[in-house]
Amino acid sequence: DSSPLPINLPQLPPQQSPYVYSTEELRRLLDATSSLHVAHSHLQAPMYRTLLLLLYGSGMRIGEALGSTLRDVDLGERIVVVRNTKFFKTRLAPIGPKLTQELAAHIERRRRLPLPAGDDSRLFTARTGRGWPYQHVITLFQRVRQTAGIECPVGELRPPRLHDLRHTAAVHRVLAWYRAGEDVQRLLPQLATYLGHIDVKSTQRYLQMTPELLQ
Repeated sequence: DSSPLPINLPQLPPQQSPYVYSTEELRRLLDATSSLHVAHSHLQAPMYRTLLLLLYGSGMRIGEALGSTLRDVDLGERIVVVRNTKFFKTRLAPIGPKLTQELAAHIERRRRLPLPAGDDSRLFTARTGRGWPYQHVITLFQRVRQTAGIECPVGELRPPRLHDLRHTAAVHRVLAWYRAGEDVQRLLPQLATYLGHIDVKSTQRYLQMTPELLQ
């Protein structure tokens, strides 16, 4: 009998190396969100800026942020409830005072748009109040990244991604711990919980590919 499976398996493209944005590149990305201003949707640019701040400030996955509702943000406790997780578990993402202020201003603007499900309406939406589709958000990022002048690194086939903000958040947190003289090995399980990783091995793998940390 001959096997129905092909003899020659297709070559998968090489996995993209994680990219760590510098603080200066993050500022350029935030400034570049102004390029998303459109006459018929005045809130698109500031909303996208808030999305970038949330992704960096909380380490959330893109899908988790896009699935967030107004009810999920507790400004008083400075916490975002993360429900649509990769492993179907709910977790709490603490946020700092500056990000809390940014989210408070965002929610005030967001309430000017339709709220089809009341406080269970999406946090990031089009002007109709419908949640932003994942692919739309990725497409907008290409424009923001190009405006910010962040190009494809040498030796890479593809330019840095929106998802790399999550990687950047983790690396910047660990670098801050090292500089403060903290016991990083003791704190890594906390970072794993914060990122929604099942175990610390995923977090360690996440950080291993970073030249700054290898030094």
